[in-house]
Amino acid sequence: MRSQRFLQAEQASLLWDVPGLVAGVDEAGRGPLAGPVVAAAVILDELHPIQGLADSKKLTPARRDRLYDEIRAKALCCSIAEATALEIDRLNILQATLLAMQRAVAGLRLKPGKVLVDGNRIPVLDVLAEAIVQGDAKVAAISAASILAKVHRDRWCTELDRAFPQYGFAAHKGYGTAEHLAALQEHGACPQHRKSFAPVARLSR
Repeated sequence: MRSQRFLQAEQASLLWDVPGLVAGVDEAGRGPLAGPVVAAAVILDELHPIQGLADSKKLTPARRDRLYDEIRAKALCCSIAEATALEIDRLNILQATLLAMQRAVAGLRLKPGKVLVDGNRIPVLDVLAEAIVQGDAKVAAISAASILAKVHRDRWCTELDRAFPQYGFAAHKGYGTAEHLAALQEHGACPQHRKSFAPVARLSR
């Protein structure tokens, strides 16, 4: 059986284009200390263009929310998937991110002929895939995927805040802010914290 590394290298060498639908893929949540990493895959409809698509980090929360609804309404199809905190701890954050991306592409109702992934790494897929550095600022479908992933994860953190209000997840979305680190020191980790991440791991030493 060929290794995953070999498959990735083989896949990356397929540089020709193929006819068919193109899906954009991006993730949100690699850096936080808690919660899943979220990936989204989007196939846009050229007949129903969406104005204002951009890297989700450069948009206001209100603008992201509006675009989230528009993308869901106008895209040919889209899919959002997660890799859990437990999977992140078991696999490491890179492999968990690639797993979430695989799940997002597999969840598309229509099969793309090509997948464009933000960044410099691609998951192993059964279709042609290409990594595009800063793709969320260059490719509309990747921008749309970044918005879906970001909004989905932010909403997930808001729900988590209701279960564990002592950590302030609704405000910091799981990132290692001073507020979050202070709450970790005071209350310890909750079940959604990533135990393999250093600020959380230090609590058990």
